[in-house]
Amino acid sequence: MAKVTDLVKRLLVGRALRSGQLHEQLLPKRIALPVFASDALSSVAYAPQEILVILSLAGVSFYSYSPWVAAAVVVVMITVVASYRQNVHAYPSGGGDYEVATTNLGRNAGLTVASALMVDYVLTVAVSVANGVDYVGATLPFVAQHKPAVAIAIVILLTVVNLRGVRESGAAFAIPTYAFMAAILLLLVWGGFRTLLLHEQLQAPSAHFTVEPEQTNLTAFAAAFLVLRAFSTGCAALTGVEAISNGVPAFRKPKSKNAASTLLMMGLIAITMFSGIVALGLASGVKFAEPSVVAEDLLKPDGTPVGPGYHQQPIISQVADAVFGGGSLPFVVISAVTALILFLAANTAFNGFPVLGSILAQDRFLPRQLHTRGDRLAFSNGIIILALAACLLLWGFKADVSRLLNLYIVGVFVSFTLSQTGMVVHWTRHLKTETDPGVRHQMHRSRMINFVGAVMTGLVLIVVLLTKFLVGAWIVVIAMPVLFLMMKGIRRHYDNVAAELELTEDYDASMLPARNHAIVLVSKIHKPTMRALAYARATRPSTLEAVTVGVEGEEARKLQEEWERRGIPVPLKMLDSPYREITQPVLDYVKTLRRRSPRDVVTVFIPEYVVGRWWEHLLHNQSALRLKARLLFKPGVMVTSVPWQLHSSNRLIGRPEPYAPGAVRRPGHRTPGHREKSPS
Repeated sequence: MAKVTDLVKRLLVGRALRSGQLHEQLLPKRIALPVFASDALSSVAYAPQEILVILSLAGVSFYSYSPWVAAAVVVVMITVVASYRQNVHAYPSGGGDYEVATTNLGRNAGLTVASALMVDYVLTVAVSVANGVDYVGATLPFVAQHKPAVAIAIVILLTVVNLRGVRESGAAFAIPTYAFMAAILLLLVWGGFRTLLLHEQLQAPSAHFTVEPEQTNLTAFAAAFLVLRAFSTGCAALTGVEAISNGVPAFRKPKSKNAASTLLMMGLIAITMFSGIVALGLASGVKFAEPSVVAEDLLKPDGTPVGPGYHQQPIISQVADAVFGGGSLPFVVISAVTALILFLAANTAFNGFPVLGSILAQDRFLPRQLHTRGDRLAFSNGIIILALAACLLLWGFKADVSRLLNLYIVGVFVSFTLSQTGMVVHWTRHLKTETDPGVRHQMHRSRMINFVGAVMTGLVLIVVLLTKFLVGAWIVVIAMPVLFLMMKGIRRHYDNVAAELELTEDYDASMLPARNHAIVLVSKIHKPTMRALAYARATRPSTLEAVTVGVEGEEARKLQEEWERRGIPVPLKMLDSPYREITQPVLDYVKTLRRRSPRDVVTVFIPEYVVGRWWEHLLHNQSALRLKARLLFKPGVMVTSVPWQLHSSNRLIGRPEPYAPGAVRRPGHRTPGHREKSPS
């Protein structure tokens, strides 16, 4: 069974890599762009649409605000991209926003950023995959009927691909990402050519529909609030920008320069695609209603609702229909690559979350296992935790994009704001000591960029909280402090353990216990018992005795008689057990020995069977395991297991040692199949 499991693991994950091969996993810019930018690029598939969905609450007339909303989103995006280019140069170690905030604003600010980013990474996976399932469900009814299950299956597939390592996952995702970029840019070029040069009128499938407003006769305040809510939803286009600053170590040298160049390319492409989709969507007359009420609020030309049988196509599908015609080859290709890029957008989180988790684990704010690399030199435990959290969200929210988006982008703008504030402090601190005029000028420019970024992202954060809190963002507002307190608690635990284990001046490492009292637990006289006795005698303890618990009087008497008949040179002590209990009499006896001589140690030798099948563990060693678990909590007591290999254990001899993802590797560990080089 174990051989089959190991074979399946090798087929899915691949051959284990040596630590010295880590440099081979570094990414060139052409691979880093699809790895880290797929989230930001894919947002054009839903951010423009969600702007129109929110504005449609007041009717189609409010669509006139959408160009201004989109322009505001673009301004924020330009500012954030410019700001993060300063980050990757100043902090290339991969800590990203967490490192910036911790270094310049303190530990609590860093943990706030970390908790915000972890929540946002999980939501990135959930939102991207759920939206991709929507695109597939538009053509495959089975997928639409089983959205949560299909979405979870996609997350599992992405998990397996990412467990194969950063380079392999990047190479696998590069072609679809570039195909999506080419398809959308072709759509924009051809749509713009038909609209601006040929003066053709584009017609989206929903162009002749109207939207029944849910809110009429809005006050000026209510109208402004609705526009701000559309703006905050459209800011989902900014998610993923921070991923590159967290992934600088994954780039080839020069790391900072390559990361900054990739960030600039991502920003330019994302802004072009976002603006173009909004423009073509308005030019082709797309109409959207809130998904939960689309059957009633989206009206046909005759004024009747479209009804429950109507499927509201996503914005890119409608624009592609208007530009190329529904059912045409370009339409099919665009729909396919859009669905694919939405699935792959989750890959940004699969690269960002594990690296952040590793850094937090190194700083002792998360379990240390998150800092360990797996077989393929990826942070496997972080990948698996991210996948489990995303699957829970998809199941709990039934893979509903609109509901999940209400939780989205709160965390990322918390990290944006604190990170840019930290960068302002960073440049201010360095300006106090820098004397070179050229460098000071550059620092002043960088500080101004980060200051504008901090102010702008701070304002957006306020807008997001005000407009999204009651419709779902409150969940994130609760989740972030819970994560914050959890990380503080983990760090406190690690600090307490370190303080407890630290060698103090009054600790005498050379001091030996006065005596060592050894006892061997005996259930019957057989080979394991005799081996345990022989080993205990070989350790030359101060005193040695065998101990058995007399549960059944007749069996205890026979054991005593056989012991004496065989002439075993170790005294046998019989412990009474009127309630037929085994563990407690042994514990009481050990406690008695410790009470007599507190400076002495008591060593308990326990014979144990070594078995080769999982079900045999259920049949053997249960009493030994319970007793061992209790003895480990007794001070001054040492527990030694003396193994006896049953024949079934022979089937495991020579089998390579299995490693779970992220298991701790020992120095000198050789991966399966690795051969030592012969001396030359």
